[in-house]
Amino acid sequence: MTPIELSILISRVESICQEMGVVLRRAAFSPNIKDRLDFSCALFDSKGELFAQAAHIPVHLGSMAYAMSDIVADLDWRPGDVLALNDPFLGGTHLPDVTLISPLFYQRKLIAFVANRAHHANIGAKSPGSMPISHSLEEEGLVIPPTFLVRAGKPVREEMDKLAGIDSNEDVSQGTVIGDFSAQMSANRVGLQRLASLLEVDGQESFRSGIGEINDYGERLAKYSLSTIPAGIYSFADVMDDDGCGNEDIVVATQMEVSADSVALDFSGSSRQVQGNVNCPISVTAAAVFYVFRCLLPEYAPACAGTFRCISIHAPEGSLINARRPAAVAAGNVETSMRIVDVVLGALQQAIPDAIPAASQGTMNNVAMGSRGVAGFWDYYETVAGGCGGHPLGPGLAAVQSHMTNTLNTPIESVEMHYPLRIRRYALREGSGGAGLHRGGDGLIREFEFLTPTEVTLLSERRTHAPWGLNGGEPGQVGKNLLNGQPLPGKCQFTAQRADRLTIISPGGGGWSPRQSANRTSM
Repeated sequence: MTPIELSILISRVESICQEMGVVLRRAAFSPNIKDRLDFSCALFDSKGELFAQAAHIPVHLGSMAYAMSDIVADLDWRPGDVLALNDPFLGGTHLPDVTLISPLFYQRKLIAFVANRAHHANIGAKSPGSMPISHSLEEEGLVIPPTFLVRAGKPVREEMDKLAGIDSNEDVSQGTVIGDFSAQMSANRVGLQRLASLLEVDGQESFRSGIGEINDYGERLAKYSLSTIPAGIYSFADVMDDDGCGNEDIVVATQMEVSADSVALDFSGSSRQVQGNVNCPISVTAAAVFYVFRCLLPEYAPACAGTFRCISIHAPEGSLINARRPAAVAAGNVETSMRIVDVVLGALQQAIPDAIPAASQGTMNNVAMGSRGVAGFWDYYETVAGGCGGHPLGPGLAAVQSHMTNTLNTPIESVEMHYPLRIRRYALREGSGGAGLHRGGDGLIREFEFLTPTEVTLLSERRTHAPWGLNGGEPGQVGKNLLNGQPLPGKCQFTAQRADRLTIISPGGGGWSPRQSANRTSM
């Protein structure tokens, strides 16, 4: 295959993922998927090796790339199958993220898989939004091990009924859960159709050879990128504020050994798993690591398993970074993954300081809310953007989702149309980015007014420990959560009354290089 032919194939398979995402977005019921874009789509070969993805959610895509081969192995796949899973200890991330996988058969041979993962604001937890302050996995909602929803083209009614039962009382959402699952199935169906069309043109052998070349090309680019990093051992540690259950300053630490064509990361210095839900399944840890090294690759590098072949990860079982069942993990996916990124970047900056930014906000500022009573049944989930870290080439971006998330903030119009909420303030948190030659980006202020009594859960970080600056830059400001102007913990559950106001004030990013440098430059 010539370089031009390879480039064309990469573009064609990536476009399939993008079209799957468009279908999923347009068919979805929930604002979380259709407005926030909390979903991801990808393609895998017959052994579960990633060969294409769209530019969706890093924590979704990296974890699927890490675990897919184990998920699909040894299953009796048939044409027309649709498999669902969300079990974090069997390849998932946290329970709201549900993956649907469909096999592609061509001339009676298993050729590839299409998959998508989407976040469901209701996955059956007792607390609305299904992001509770939990102590075990079972408290977080319906656990779905690898389960066929459709078998050889026929719906498995028992399993479909379990999903439909999640939102049987959702008088506000009107079947949102099953509607979103149907949208996911539609996205996979389109992916299968487009892949089949590609096979009709290229033929089976050419297709298999082509996706193999995609991964080999990705591996070559990754090895070249690693060769530019000075060989050596680099260490860095940071802490989580707390787990919501009284444990504070929870350590995330890595020792990174870089050689000419590989990198090994050892997280043995991290804390043991904790009572609260900031624990990580190993697939989430891998996703965070893969994301960082993907950022070092050129923009034209294909998103494929080959780019990760030279990365190895060691994380002791039973640690925060590789938790054992039945550990609670709801916030590990959204909060601890962000800290893993900070730690890996912190280690890398010792080796390549002119290529690494200061810490970004380091949290997704998770807001889950809704009702299970007289106010009706509804579920809402939101992540709030913040500041990015300043970097050698300029200031950090303000008010954007960073690192392991790639979603949007839910538009005000959508929030107020779908839920008994009013957005009273939505503004930049001016001056919250850390000072320096290149300032950190500013965070956001987002204020909700409750129109009915509402159960609320907050899962947020960087409320105690600020996003760090680099090379003498100052840290960004910590985030704050307020109810009627009074401080709330970073992780908490409460019932808000009508007319109460919840304010989420997100952290700014860290600054890069001392402010004096800026003064000297401007003279």
